[in-house]
Amino acid sequence: MFRKLALSAATVLALGTGGAMAAGEEGHIEDYDFSFEGPFGTYDQAQLQRGLQIYTEVCSACHGLRYVPIRTLSAEDGPGMPEDQVRAYAEQNFEVFDEELDDFRPARPVDNFPANDALGAPDLSMMAKARAGFHGPYGTGLNQLFKGMGGAEYIASLLTGYTGETKQEAGTTFYENTAFPGGWISMAQPLYGEDVEFADGHSNELHHEAQDVAAFLMWTAEPKMMARKEAGFVGVLFLTVLSVLLYLTNKRIWRPVKHKD
Repeated sequence: MFRKLALSAATVLALGTGGAMAAGEEGHIEDYDFSFEGPFGTYDQAQLQRGLQIYTEVCSACHGLRYVPIRTLSAEDGPGMPEDQVRAYAEQNFEVFDEELDDFRPARPVDNFPANDALGAPDLSMMAKARAGFHGPYGTGLNQLFKGMGGAEYIASLLTGYTGETKQEAGTTFYENTAFPGGWISMAQPLYGEDVEFADGHSNELHHEAQDVAAFLMWTAEPKMMARKEAGFVGVLFLTVLSVLLYLTNKRIWRPVKHKD
């Protein structure tokens, strides 16, 4: 019996190691320390607002966020923008098609971010959940608990992974990227550093911009992450107290029987 268990454990370990090696061959994913990692991590509102600015001024030219309601920008566990700023942001930056008017109109907070299919670029709403980093499916359960799936790390690594090398294949230009599976990607480098100017004076070097927009895209994919963590903590605390009460109750009920002469 013990021999079978040992063989099974060795097989699982070998498969896990092989999967991890395969994942490593896909690309180099840098381990960034994001504020929302871990069971008690929270989003940094200032970082989310900077990431929103980068998305608006750079990424939205090719990518949409069709599953994200604009009104959620005012969420306290999100960017936390005042409602009047959210309204102004929607009207100034986006247009949506209104079926009642049969025409386009300025976006409102009740609308979602518009889709952008002009260049066939993927929508970014769920990108941070769709792409896992080095501690994603091939990582251990504890890594996923304390660091998440690694989607934000993948995005930041991708944005900083361009080497400047290019090649042509079938009339398409590919750009070398150390984080992308296969090493070559058809998307040109979107960020170079100093692409935007932040009102809070925060550094706009490339690695800072990449982390800011990666954090924002993590929020678009997991807007209720903080609420889930809080609910999970309350649940664990409740179960712990309940277990202690059940243990003490059991001891009290069976005490006369155990000490019966």
